[in-house]
Amino acid sequence: MTRFDRYLLSQLMMLFGFFSLVLILVYWVNQAVSLFDQIIANGHSAGVFLEFSALTLPNVIRVVLPVSGFAAAVYVTNRLSQDSEMVVAQAAGMSPARLARPVLAFGAIVALLVFVLTHVLGPASSRILAERTAELAEDVTAGLLSEGVFLHPGEGVTFYIGEISETSELREVFLSDTRNPDRRSTYTAERALLLRSEAGPKLVMFDGMVQSLRRDNGQLSVTRFDDFAFDIAALLELPQLGPRSVRQVSTAELLRAGPALSEETGQTVARLRLEGHERFAQGLVAAGTPLVGFALLLVGGFSRFGVWRQVLGAVICLIAVEMTDNVLARLASADAALWPLAYGAGMLAFAIGAAALWLSARPRGRSVQRRMGAARP
Repeated sequence: MTRFDRYLLSQLMMLFGFFSLVLILVYWVNQAVSLFDQIIANGHSAGVFLEFSALTLPNVIRVVLPVSGFAAAVYVTNRLSQDSEMVVAQAAGMSPARLARPVLAFGAIVALLVFVLTHVLGPASSRILAERTAELAEDVTAGLLSEGVFLHPGEGVTFYIGEISETSELREVFLSDTRNPDRRSTYTAERALLLRSEAGPKLVMFDGMVQSLRRDNGQLSVTRFDDFAFDIAALLELPQLGPRSVRQVSTAELLRAGPALSEETGQTVARLRLEGHERFAQGLVAAGTPLVGFALLLVGGFSRFGVWRQVLGAVICLIAVEMTDNVLARLASADAALWPLAYGAGMLAFAIGAAALWLSARPRGRSVQRRMGAARP
């Protein structure tokens, strides 16, 4: 690469890092608020919150990178045009296609990052996140084993433990369940144990009683028991580990999806295979969007009034690429044989960039010279 190529590529990478950081923080804050409430409300530490936040980042970054690449290309091209650096480079004999070479290299770098996220880090982080979520759902000790504190693990449920022995035996247990609108139940026990089962964690109480109050007539019934098992899993808001979702499946499995994977994920075979091709198509779109932003800003040449029209046109073209991607995805979801449509948006982005480069390379100087010559006496 020439010195100009390295200079332009370094500017693109620097602005790409800045825009990516800003957009990732915006996306992350929106997700972190609800995640923080869910994790902390269930009695878990800030370390668990940071772990879950890190596991959600690959999917957030995957969405942000193409937009960051486009924004970096538009900003750098606009700044070079305003500083006349682009005019000097074109006056030195560089064609628009030649100027686009570092932009294509930049697009390839962005596409490589997207490929790593979509094919490797995204599915792996989704699987680990689902496993950790299921583990926390069963780890009720984090949210329920607190001495002398009235806890509310779920709406309409109050839980109290007077003492926890060295052998993890719970003593002086109180549990109030008002989730049933017709009946209010209160459980008290001298001692209890938290046990795990295939159906989820259970609270086994010993030497206690159940007081059940009917709300319609105020009738109170009391039942004493030697031992009683209460389903704690119903109190937790964290979901249980179930069948894999599409995000957790590797790309190789998606491309050769069959009836078994369709039954596991609840998606059609056509949709699963399309998802696999879309992961490749996302890299193609990420490579094409910087070219769209760069090429459209070259159309029209230098102007003292700025390039706001070209910037607006680039944004409209980016929206058109995204809308095309959504429309083609819906069409391809109906038939597995239509998987090539997944690459339509990426090809459209490169087509727009190539057309804009061709328009910017059209000779305008001769027509200007002819007009100037006709104006002379």
